[in-house]
Amino acid sequence: MMTVEEKRLRAVVASFEFEGEFRHYELIESGHINTTYKVFVERHGELKDYIVQRLNTYVFKNPEAVMKNIAGVTEFIRAKIKATGVSAKRYVLHYAKTAEGQYYTILPDGGFWRCCRFIDGSKSFLFPETERIVEESGKAFGEFQRHLSDYPVKDLEIVIPHFHNTVMRYETFKQSVQANTAKRRVWVEEEIEGYLALEEIATRLYKMQRKGELPLRVTHNDTKTSNVLFDEETGEYLSVIDLDTVMPGLVAFDFGDAIRIAANTGAEDEKDLTKVNVDMGKFEAFTRGFVGKAGPLLTENEKSTLALGAIAMTVECGMRFLTDYLDGDKYFKVHYAEQNLVRARCHLVLAQKMIERLDEMQAIVEKYC
Repeated sequence: MMTVEEKRLRAVVASFEFEGEFRHYELIESGHINTTYKVFVERHGELKDYIVQRLNTYVFKNPEAVMKNIAGVTEFIRAKIKATGVSAKRYVLHYAKTAEGQYYTILPDGGFWRCCRFIDGSKSFLFPETERIVEESGKAFGEFQRHLSDYPVKDLEIVIPHFHNTVMRYETFKQSVQANTAKRRVWVEEEIEGYLALEEIATRLYKMQRKGELPLRVTHNDTKTSNVLFDEETGEYLSVIDLDTVMPGLVAFDFGDAIRIAANTGAEDEKDLTKVNVDMGKFEAFTRGFVGKAGPLLTENEKSTLALGAIAMTVECGMRFLTDYLDGDKYFKVHYAEQNLVRARCHLVLAQKMIERLDEMQAIVEKYC
């Protein structure tokens, strides 16, 4: 008997211009926002696989804008690659269109769905375990910047307002400290003071952009290694994925958010803070890959603030964890009572370690620039 889930997926596939017959599907467990499936369609005796996703419209209030951004940048990248005489099939996501020419379909129950081709022979890594993986991911995100260096940023929609507005993030944090909604402030005075002490350095980049000292570019805004596909055989990068948060932003924020994850010697919620530090080998590996691809297009101010981006993104993320802890864990998913506090402490220590090594990190950036 056909399940409700399968009926929905069959309806989605029927909305797009596929040749062939729906055969079966698999639920993909990774990912915390959208619901993702791999769907298999038989065409001329051969199974073809596609990635079908239902967007979380609670997180993305304007899913049409999300798809407008994604379609714009992926088609722009595809044209760049094809202009070199290389097939773009494995190097950029390709989204299917409906008969009406849309990159999405809406089912009668209100579900907002999209579909893209699965890149054959690809794999991803949940954690950046080796320097080679880190360097390849740096190349992927650096090339993403290079391909889109002349994309009209003004054409992008703002899908999540003030996403990396660190000034506003601090205002929200201070409001949560004063409100003390969950009555937890008494336990975290030291952490509150720690984040308040970092306000100037964490907001410096955003203020520079507001003054016109740093240009807005097309940024990915979720530059973790798991958002890169790699070739199963060679281990080389293929394509950047998970483009829902593509928006105008600062290149240092993309660089810095990747470093926050890739170069942390501990886990994001490491309880033993003596394990938290900056892995300079991985920092250099990502920098080598990223700057090797994107370096020539960057302004002098951008080059001189890349390492600062790692501090800004680490502080911003950690402060958001602490804000959520003070508010009663309403935003981030937690698996135990004080996980947001543990995350906030980990990020505070990591940011402090980065500040201690800022000159060393920036020297590595300059080495590859």
